[in-house]
Amino acid sequence: MAKDTPPRWDRRMQQRLARGEAAALGELYDRFASLVHSLAHRVLDDEAAADQVTREVFGYIWENPDAYDPKQGNLRSWVAKLTQRQAVHRLRQAEAEVYEETGEGSAEELEQKVRRASVAARADYIVTSMPAPLRAALELAYFQRRDYRQTAADLGVTEDEARRRLRLGLQLLSTANTRSLEGSPPGYGRTL
Repeated sequence: MAKDTPPRWDRRMQQRLARGEAAALGELYDRFASLVHSLAHRVLDDEAAADQVTREVFGYIWENPDAYDPKQGNLRSWVAKLTQRQAVHRLRQAEAEVYEETGEGSAEELEQKVRRASVAARADYIVTSMPAPLRAALELAYFQRRDYRQTAADLGVTEDEARRRLRLGLQLLSTANTRSLEGSPPGYGRTL
């Protein structure tokens, strides 16, 4: 399979959605709802708003199955991008309403808040998308405060392997702050 060819599941799912198969939407929801909700919650820090974004994202997918272009990347990434865009849009709306009501805050503060939330959501997405061995090493080292020797012992790998996993995991995470929302492929950045 060519490097840029999306998995067959993604193509079949898009075709099923385009045919209007309700079961396909249910399957897609089962597979990605927790991702969508957690990303939206990370940006908005509000359970009800995250629920609303989740509904909006899956509603958009149902109504616009052809908006997904398998040539642009995998379905999971596309769904995550839709979610992030919609959550950021909602955050901007909510902050604008607060500003109108109270007069507190500024456009600069809003953009800083949006940027922090977007970076945090991207970092969460990167961690959850990492291969399990990298994720396990990072979780031991950073959440449980293990050094690389303890991480190696806990994982049953050599110290060199533990360092390699930690280094690679951190390299992946470092992209969370460097990739901007504006760098998305055409058609992937529309607000729902």
